[in-house]
Amino acid sequence: MAKQKFNIIESTCIPVEIDNCNTDLIIPARYLASTTRDPKFFGDAFMHDLRYDAEGKPVPDFVMNRPEYSEAPREGVHEIIIGGQNWGSGSSREHAAWAISGYGVRVVISSSFADIHRNNLLNCFVLPVIVSREFQQELFETVKADPSAKVRVDVPRQTVTNLKTGRQEQFPINSYKKYCLENAFDDIDFLLNNTDKIEAFEKR
Repeated sequence: MAKQKFNIIESTCIPVEIDNCNTDLIIPARYLASTTRDPKFFGDAFMHDLRYDAEGKPVPDFVMNRPEYSEAPREGVHEIIIGGQNWGSGSSREHAAWAISGYGVRVVISSSFADIHRNNLLNCFVLPVIVSREFQQELFETVKADPSAKVRVDVPRQTVTNLKTGRQEQFPINSYKKYCLENAFDDIDFLLNNTDKIEAFEKR
């Protein structure tokens, strides 16, 4: 997982309009036996059985293989996925979050997330953004009509904006996780950064 500070992310999006997209679709179970933590390995496995057929050939009709959405994520390009409702349902495998992070996605926007998967995303420095069903549908329509359209996610202000229409919504995030994302801290980093305070407390 890539530790990057979160501030404002402005990017084109990949619209994965699949409701109840479960963790087995996000990463098939056969990848769970791997002992590697290589981000590319898991990124290549992201949505594998929808992206490729049984012979390993790309499925042309799947959104991630269409020319307008197939470019690899990088700054300002495809760092955001717009997912269907109930994203990440099914088993609690953290590999699903590793796959999304390994692919290069920094934000997943949906109207609802499975709780465990949402927390796994945060632990892998991927921000789950919850919006209304209506706004989710607007984003789908905007991005499908114009793949170059961008969405801005402002972490300090906790807002997501459709830059094509100007519509904006606020999203919730745990204050601790927000602080960690803004500072590129995992849980261990947070503790180490507060060593002096912890030691002072212990002395008292």
